[in-house]
Amino acid sequence: MNAHTHPEHPSPQDRPARLTVGVVGTGRVGPALAAALRLAGHRPVAASGVSDASVRRAAALLPEVPLVTPAEVLARAELVLLTVPDDALPGLVAGLAETGAVRPGQLIVHTSGRHGTAVLDPARRAGALPLALHPAMTFTGTPVDVDRLAGCSFGVTAPDELRLAAEALVIEMGGEPEWIAEESRPLYHAALALGANHLVTLVAQAMDLLRTAGVGAPDRMLGPLLGAALDNVLRSGDAALTGPVARGDAGTVAAHIAELRAHAPQAVPGYLAMARTTADRALAAGLLKPELAEDLLGVLADGGTA
Repeated sequence: MNAHTHPEHPSPQDRPARLTVGVVGTGRVGPALAAALRLAGHRPVAASGVSDASVRRAAALLPEVPLVTPAEVLARAELVLLTVPDDALPGLVAGLAETGAVRPGQLIVHTSGRHGTAVLDPARRAGALPLALHPAMTFTGTPVDVDRLAGCSFGVTAPDELRLAAEALVIEMGGEPEWIAEESRPLYHAALALGANHLVTLVAQAMDLLRTAGVGAPDRMLGPLLGAALDNVLRSGDAALTGPVARGDAGTVAAHIAELRAHAPQAVPGYLAMARTTADRALAAGLLKPELAEDLLGVLADGGTA
């Protein structure tokens, strides 16, 4: 969806003017967002990145954009994307502000999920306009990421007077703005990490176990199953729960744990933790019958060793 067809696109006076764009940190996120902004009419003019991978990403997504120091990025750009790891962001902002790199009226945007705009206070005190725009998307560092931004939700935090500008930038990148209060940013980010990052771990572990069980193409086996499960839970929440834990099949769960202990002991703690959480949610949703829950919870409590 582009900015001109979005039903809630801000009126022309609320749209940001065509801006020169700089990127500090050419990891997987920054070049993709800058490339999306270029498609919307903005002009990337500078980027900073030192690793070989960063240089390659910048060359692929931002051809002909020079790689310079972070201070020089700020000197050239009206809109600066700070796309560095969460833990590096406070030090970067403080350093740029202390050295006088930040200019009054400059839009300083970070893409951290954890932080709101408070982390940008040193830049704000130097006259910058602070925005937190976090794309709720996993990035590959390749041009495909620009297409994936279409319809992607962004966690948006900004001062009230900049809210329309923040939302307009998100829409111009093809995204959907979702307002997140400053104090809710860590919880918001924890929710995304729980769902997306842990999903990758679970699926990769399931693929390893299927290979051990002799399955030649675990990706093809899991694809339809996981796709259906994801669709069901997004539509129905806990009502989508299926499987032995939700049914209260204590014997099957005990057999699972025994097999995991024999063939993949590193998977046992995760299986137990998720099974206990699943049992709690299935009970609360009325899916797991209380009379079956006792034996199941007993198996999970002793880790299947009784």
